[in-house]
Amino acid sequence: MTLAGLRVVHEVARQGSFSAAAVALGYTQSAVSRQVGAMESAAGTTLFERLARGVRPTAAGEVLARRAARILGEVDGALEEVSGVRDRLAGRMVVSGFPAAAAVLLPRAIALLRQRHPDLQVELQEAASPVQLRRLRAGRTEVALVATGEVVPEEHLAGLRHEAVEIPRGPGIAVASGHRLADQDAVAVADLADETWIVGTGPAGEPQFGPWPGLDRPRIGHAVRNWPTRFGLVAAGMGITRVPGLAAESVPHGVRWLPVLDPATSAQGSVEIVTAESPSAAARAVVRTIRAEASRMVA
Repeated sequence: MTLAGLRVVHEVARQGSFSAAAVALGYTQSAVSRQVGAMESAAGTTLFERLARGVRPTAAGEVLARRAARILGEVDGALEEVSGVRDRLAGRMVVSGFPAAAAVLLPRAIALLRQRHPDLQVELQEAASPVQLRRLRAGRTEVALVATGEVVPEEHLAGLRHEAVEIPRGPGIAVASGHRLADQDAVAVADLADETWIVGTGPAGEPQFGPWPGLDRPRIGHAVRNWPTRFGLVAAGMGITRVPGLAAESVPHGVRWLPVLDPATSAQGSVEIVTAESPSAAARAVVRTIRAEASRMVA
């Protein structure tokens, strides 16, 4: 097995097709096919099921793609540390993220970056994705972690350099530790029909977490702006709230995060690392570090 092969297997599994993986990696489709074939020979088994449109990982393919994420993250981290020794980055820069990303992933990535580049001072800002893009285009932010979807269509990223980040967990909810659902490993949408919701509120145009999509006449208990208040109401048993999987580890004591099994919601949007079209060396280092930390969370 080779690192190039692992990158190809991971990207094919993530993209769901050889052609999309080829575009993402800058390879030809035939080169991707050859790499997959070589990895299947090395593994001694089929890694992808060929479908009418695209491919789907086999059980063995899922295992290898998951392991590849961790291996590639370690390799990228090693290369980053070597480059840090060779080319010391210094100065100050601003990195931003939407609240769910700023809760766990970005603080961990910045802490890792500080170890690798102690002379590089990184300021973390929290803002809604549309605000981040405006700041990035104005030169006030160098790296932004944004959520695409209804509020930020992918065409809004035109002229910027961006790449998707694999989200470690799907969408979910936060419930009080004594809630009737708290002992479950996962919940279905039907389980949420009679719940009271703590929802977000804020300026027009900013994404908010309302009740779970598709529920018939959901009951709203409170509408508040800040996450600590939402979690406080949840912990007090006043309702439940939606929390992205990216922020699952940020829930406080007395609150439990649960995944919700809803394919329709899981397929909406993506998380993208965005920079200027020609990012600085420091910005490239930040992107690599975010990607490495995300791979650890996935693994």
